[in-house]
Amino acid sequence: MDPTLDAEGARAVAVGEVRRFNDVALARGEAMIDDEPGCVRDVLAAVTGFGALQPLLDDPEVEEIWLNGPASIHVARAGVSERIGLQLSESMLRDLVERMLQSTGRRVDIGQPFVDASLPDGSRLHVAIADVVRGSWSVNIRKFLPRYRSLDALVGQGALSPDLAAMLRRAMEDGRSVIVSGATHAGKTTLLGALLDSCSERQRIVTVEETFEIAVEGPDVVSLQGRQASLEGTGEITLRRLVKEALRMRPDRIVVGEVRDAEALDLVLALNTGVPGAATVHANSAVEALDKLTLLPLLAGRNIDRSFIVPALAASIDLVVHCVRDDDGVRRVHEVIAPTGEIDAGQIVTRSVYEHRVAATPGRRGDLRRIGTSR
Repeated sequence: MDPTLDAEGARAVAVGEVRRFNDVALARGEAMIDDEPGCVRDVLAAVTGFGALQPLLDDPEVEEIWLNGPASIHVARAGVSERIGLQLSESMLRDLVERMLQSTGRRVDIGQPFVDASLPDGSRLHVAIADVVRGSWSVNIRKFLPRYRSLDALVGQGALSPDLAAMLRRAMEDGRSVIVSGATHAGKTTLLGALLDSCSERQRIVTVEETFEIAVEGPDVVSLQGRQASLEGTGEITLRRLVKEALRMRPDRIVVGEVRDAEALDLVLALNTGVPGAATVHANSAVEALDKLTLLPLLAGRNIDRSFIVPALAASIDLVVHCVRDDDGVRRVHEVIAPTGEIDAGQIVTRSVYEHRVAATPGRRGDLRRIGTSR
């Protein structure tokens, strides 16, 4: 029996074996399993899931799981991290990683000590092994919780106001190009997925990512993923190539999951063909995100000049939405700016659409206030 294809059959076998064990134990006067349903869950997790980590993956409150070796396991809930008492052995950790990578076609070994992959539930897996990591393996699992996949859900969580959500929804429906910026763990990918959800019923969306992370569903969505080089060093598929291929797929919107290298040039060129886009960028502010997008294309080669990139970017980006994560773990939109299309001393001129105002009362978070009317 293949448990991944016949889940109910696998559960029936597990239940039968646990009960048979208790029957034999009762007849012999030996210790019995007190929690039969719990034992069945453990057996199924070991056979069809990811062992001791499966309950954490199933927990809707857990956002991220990371292991600094088998004996140091941490989770994040509501943006706040904590160490848990669970411990594995080295062999259990390696077996789990191998099982997670089995269906992805990706590998991790001495020649390829890092790997990014997507788990069946859409979570992102990152693994780094010794000798790159001191001691044991480092494993990170980033979950993307289904309950935050719409703008209305993010409004309910307090990540943004209803009027800002309405403005962003109109911008996406009208074919505006939107960049989402922020630091690591600020909620960029979650917000990007919610933005795409608001227009996925009416637009043909082509997403481009190194590893599948954006959870967007619709009647006309194509998701592209890069590929590592083979053992012979061939067969690699980069984000730059995927952006070019996406343009041949008649997109209404091109989405780059994360812009951090020379693919920024191909994105800018794509946007200047008239195709709306969306992307995330690591940055400390919305203005810094724009500056970064003017510099990243220079990595594509010596023949690329910033004097070409800056006006091209100024004419193709409509909104930059910046996200932050507070000390208490709350993720929210901090500011929204709009390029005016003008250039001043080599910099893109922008205007504030929404900006965060500090609360007058100490200890309060403040709020996001509208400054002007978006184009």
